[in-house]
Amino acid sequence: MKYFLCVLGMVFIIEGLPYFAFPEKIKIYLGKVIQIPDASLRVAGLLAMIAGLVLLYFGRN
Repeated sequence: MKYFLCVLGMVFIIEGLPYFAFPEKIKIYLGKVIQIPDASLRVAGLLAMIAGLVLLYFGRN
């Protein structure tokens, strides 16, 4: 559980960094994300999850 909390903390740091460093550019970026079709976002999310699972698999073995 301790390892999980460390990893989760790192995820929050990495996810929060762009919002802290470039808030004006994030607003522009999010405005563009609204225009992307739902199907494309789902595919991108699925690919990100698969990549995460592959990284976990190789990181644990």
